[in-house]
Amino acid sequence: MNHHYALTLERVRIALDGVTLLELDAEVGPGEVLTVMGPSGSGKSTLLAFLAGFLAPDFEASGRVLLDGRDITSLPAERRGIGLLFQDPLLFPHLSVAGNLRFGLPRSATDKSGRVEKALAQIGLTGFGQRDPATLSGGQKSRVALMRLLLSQPCAVLLDEPFSKLDTHLRHEMRQLVFSRLHEAGLPSLLVTHDREDAEDAGGRVIELSH
Repeated sequence: MNHHYALTLERVRIALDGVTLLELDAEVGPGEVLTVMGPSGSGKSTLLAFLAGFLAPDFEASGRVLLDGRDITSLPAERRGIGLLFQDPLLFPHLSVAGNLRFGLPRSATDKSGRVEKALAQIGLTGFGQRDPATLSGGQKSRVALMRLLLSQPCAVLLDEPFSKLDTHLRHEMRQLVFSRLHEAGLPSLLVTHDREDAEDAGGRVIELSH
């Protein structure tokens, strides 16, 4: 990716039934991970839904989302250029591991097989291309989901507690992998989590939400 972007949240306010859930102003620079923490019900996942473009119509939202200074607030989700990493890897069960990675590549990409093989090597899964995703461990699935996201060349990334379902010994390893990749790619990223160690490993600023 040649161009590095900044993600700006400008006077964002989200309310439900007239009650304000959160108000936020923030800028996330290229390669920075901004962590948003808070208890259940504080609006963390709602914030991600607003940024990604699929906030439920029950909510009232105002403010702007800017990507590299361009207002994307009114754009549909598929045109925002924002990638998502969830608690569950959400791999396509009907596709092989290689098929899942190939799905992430832009339609215009050339030498897709070569790029998929290189991607598998980068996440330590050389030779796993034809495997059924169901046969992978939790950590392997998470690595495939991360690489599929990166191959899609997003301009910014939202992370919805992506480490919470991993075994304890895998969490630190996956955090290091995810945050280093996002930093290398120059992607502004917003992480929501309950886990203070996620925030520490992310190494960026932390915003605490309350009820």
